[in-house]
Amino acid sequence: MKIKKVLSIIAILLLIVSIIFYRSKKSNVEEITCKVMKGQVEVKIHTSGQLKSENSENIILPAVLSSQNVRIYEIKITDLIEEGSVVDSGQYIATLDHKVIEEVLTAARLELETAASTIEDAKLDSNLSLSNYRDIIVNSKSDVEEQKIVLAESVYESPSVIKKAQMDLGKVERKLEQDIKGLEMRQRQLRSQMERRNIDFNLKQQRVDNLLKLYDALIIKAPKPGMVLYAKDRFGIKIQIGSVLTPWNPIIATLPDMTKLISETYINEIDIAKIKVGQPVALSIDAFPAKELKGEVISVANIGQPMPKSDSKVFEVNIRVFGSDRELKPAMTTGNLIQTGAYNDKLYIPLEAVFETDSTKYVYIKKNKVVRQIIDLGDENENYVIVNKGVEKDGILLLNEPEKPEEIETVGWEIYRDQVRKHNELKQISDEPVNAAPADSVKTAKKSNV
Repeated sequence: MKIKKVLSIIAILLLIVSIIFYRSKKSNVEEITCKVMKGQVEVKIHTSGQLKSENSENIILPAVLSSQNVRIYEIKITDLIEEGSVVDSGQYIATLDHKVIEEVLTAARLELETAASTIEDAKLDSNLSLSNYRDIIVNSKSDVEEQKIVLAESVYESPSVIKKAQMDLGKVERKLEQDIKGLEMRQRQLRSQMERRNIDFNLKQQRVDNLLKLYDALIIKAPKPGMVLYAKDRFGIKIQIGSVLTPWNPIIATLPDMTKLISETYINEIDIAKIKVGQPVALSIDAFPAKELKGEVISVANIGQPMPKSDSKVFEVNIRVFGSDRELKPAMTTGNLIQTGAYNDKLYIPLEAVFETDSTKYVYIKKNKVVRQIIDLGDENENYVIVNKGVEKDGILLLNEPEKPEEIETVGWEIYRDQVRKHNELKQISDEPVNAAPADSVKTAKKSNV
């Protein structure tokens, strides 16, 4: 019994000590503070990009491949030089599949021979047909002469005999006219048929000629000096031996102008409104950390595109790199620091000092006592945010939330009301209600650093 009693007393004492230690620890939470600063604030957005040439010349499939009468809709690459090779004008780049052209050319030549035979046959048929028509006309003329003689000899005959002779002469004269018109119509018909056959023959001849030109152009050469960078095929795969190209996707490779480079980057939809053409950019090259380059924004896309495996949207931004450097190569990764704003003589505080609810943003100011101060914020960078209203220079702010925040007084409601008024003015055309819940009625949450 005594042992149990002693153990119970020890347990109670340990519990009391634990409670005292916990309360002592809780009441002695270390306050982390900072000062409100005033001066110049630069707002910058950091993003990574990829170098590419601002101007480049494409190496494409032979232009004759796009001719309608060639009728070759895809062709395979059978040989390529190594990507990144530096070539001179006229130097070998690639070979296209000759076998496809040979097969099509053989068939096209057979069609051309058939068309030529058809023309010869048509000429013979035409001569024979016209010869028959001419014989008919000769016979008709003879009939007319014969009937004229009969009519002349019947001058002393009875009127009925003379009338019959006149009628017979009229019939053979009309037949002669019809035969002459029939010959003319047949000549026009045969000429039209011959023209169509000649057109068909010329098209087939042109196709054979184009195929011969294409066959001679299957060896692809560089149009100018440069470094060879292969394009992507219709499936988004970089061109390689065995890739199939079409007249609708004819680019084999590009020869970039490495004296004029840009960095292609993508900005998320939250920050894109801050990016403007002409903004200065500081660039770094991952492959050469010691290099520091300058540039400027030259284009901002109007339409976003989805990020892979994400619901977010990004916008393409192109940055021109000032100057040139022989060590820089296409597809090198760049770090881009875009200066979106520079403000002088502004109050600013660390982002960690800002807390927020669904409707307000505030700081904890330490004076004689700690108060929750509603603030009006301006632009921000990766470390600091500008404060338009609510704090004074050298004011002391808490970076961590104090004990029992629900008991701390909230001040600065006039700033909140002004924010609501401005919000309502911007939303006059909208029926969407404004969330005007008091700041201390919502659970506080530390602002996440973007």
